[in-house]
Amino acid sequence: MADVITSAANPLVKRVRLLADRKHRRRESAFVVEGIQPVWQAVEAGSDVEALIVAPDLLRHPGAAAMVAAQEAAGVHVARLSGELFRRISGRDGPSGLAAIVRAAPVSLPSLAAGPGSLFAALHCAGNPGNVGTIIRTASAAGADGVILIGPSADPYDPVAVKASMGALFTVPVAAAATEAEFLAWARGSGIRVAATSARGSVTCWEADLRPPLAVLLGSEGTGLPAGLLDAADLLVAIPMTGTAESLNLSVAAGILLYEVRRRTGVPG
Repeated sequence: MADVITSAANPLVKRVRLLADRKHRRRESAFVVEGIQPVWQAVEAGSDVEALIVAPDLLRHPGAAAMVAAQEAAGVHVARLSGELFRRISGRDGPSGLAAIVRAAPVSLPSLAAGPGSLFAALHCAGNPGNVGTIIRTASAAGADGVILIGPSADPYDPVAVKASMGALFTVPVAAAATEAEFLAWARGSGIRVAATSARGSVTCWEADLRPPLAVLLGSEGTGLPAGLLDAADLLVAIPMTGTAESLNLSVAAGILLYEVRRRTGVPG
């Protein structure tokens, strides 16, 4: 067994810390995943795992330990850290002792496969990485075909987004559209109708025509969707609300709409 790393000056430990910064993730096309389930999903999805990071005195899950051993035997680099050092670099309370550095594999918008039953979540200028990660997780659960980030948005490889996605980041395609026009051109060219969420919507999500192929379009947490996107959408859909709240959390709104579509069509098996 390789030596256990105890120094924060170790190059791999420094790399983990640098990858907490978005500019380093972009420059190196890599990010950090932590936790047994997300790391396992990365491995099972065939992601390009640069290194598995293990704290032997923290990793108590026998199945995860066996997975690490199998990956090491297959040639994946495994770095072993002391429990104390792993806790210092961990973004979690009570860390499980398993993390990984994974090479990012962004999906281009034109490569998103769209068919008659396709369903997508499209997010305009979503700034909260926790919301982005949660929506990726919800998209996976609802059997959606992808998540599209339009304009400046939170990084789906941000540690908060990765954690919130609970490993769904490795199974749900996430594509970026630099501009609203790029997204709309893709939707039109792919035969995807766009249902935009808006308090101005004249029809509720319970009554709207939400037949796939469809992209559910949601605006940023603070300002919602701009007028140009609302005007270009095929339909405007409102989510009924009572009480004093003026709006819903972005990930909650996305979950309601994705599951309303699947309530009607059924989740793909």
